[in-house]
Amino acid sequence: MSDSNTTVFTNPSSFILLGIPGLEAAHVWISIPFCAMYVIAILGNFTILLIVRMEQSLHAPMYYFLCMLAVIDMVLSTTILPKMLSIFWFNSREIDFSACLTQLYFIYCFIVMESGILVALAFDRYVAICDPLRHSTILTNTVVGKIGLAVLLRGGLLILPFSFLARRWPYCRTNVIAHTYCEHLAVVKLACADIRSSSYYGLLVIFLVIGPDVFFIILSYTQILRAIFSLPTKDTRLKTFGTCGSHLCVILAFYIPCFFSSLTHRFGHNVPLHFHVITANMYLLVPPMLNPIIYGVRTKQIRDRLLHLLTHRGT
Repeated sequence: MSDSNTTVFTNPSSFILLGIPGLEAAHVWISIPFCAMYVIAILGNFTILLIVRMEQSLHAPMYYFLCMLAVIDMVLSTTILPKMLSIFWFNSREIDFSACLTQLYFIYCFIVMESGILVALAFDRYVAICDPLRHSTILTNTVVGKIGLAVLLRGGLLILPFSFLARRWPYCRTNVIAHTYCEHLAVVKLACADIRSSSYYGLLVIFLVIGPDVFFIILSYTQILRAIFSLPTKDTRLKTFGTCGSHLCVILAFYIPCFFSSLTHRFGHNVPLHFHVITANMYLLVPPMLNPIIYGVRTKQIRDRLLHLLTHRGT
């Protein structure tokens, strides 16, 4: 193969992923925590799915949304980690052009889906606390299914232009991507064309997805807090707020790294490249790892069922 930095081409057959530029010598060591996070994410989310399936009392809207979140997290982390480990362990850096765009699509598609499920969970908590008598009539299984379908379609359709635009650009500079996966801006910046439409569409998705989602979550929790503070006793207020604690932790674990990664990538021009790449990887691996831990520890029904399973097997 000729030198990828000097080859002139318009339709590359493949891209070269460098991993974490500047830290190549430490790739094997860096892979250890990344691999551990992935294993915890897969085992934890699979456990959530298993517990909800086995426990009849958990067949309720909140837990259906948790199952959707668990599936999304497993797919999202699986989309990036196997290729990343092949780079770290076997120096297998080449990725087919179509595979790269497919990976790009799935990453952002499932990020948008995860944001949508967090809004659905906030809505579930709002109804459960602010209008508990109508919770079962508002959030029926049919409504939950429609919400899940809407989240799926929104993610799938909004992200389609990412791949279509990236595919149509001519790539005549280099096919080397200084990243561990096919991150959107890292790919389109290799094009020798005016990529403002890709960049603007990426910002549009942020404003159409993250902005409204965060707004509706804040609105839901404003109403929830008003309802909680109107309760008569401190113990009742604390107990009611405790039912929202796990969801709030998951929201913070998702949106804070999301905003931090996006801001450093777009405006942190003086931030070292390896920091950008590590931050982008942590953003995709940490929430899928933390979500089942947070819900497993803070949700009594899941925690009790898990302890029952463990103690029952131990006897």
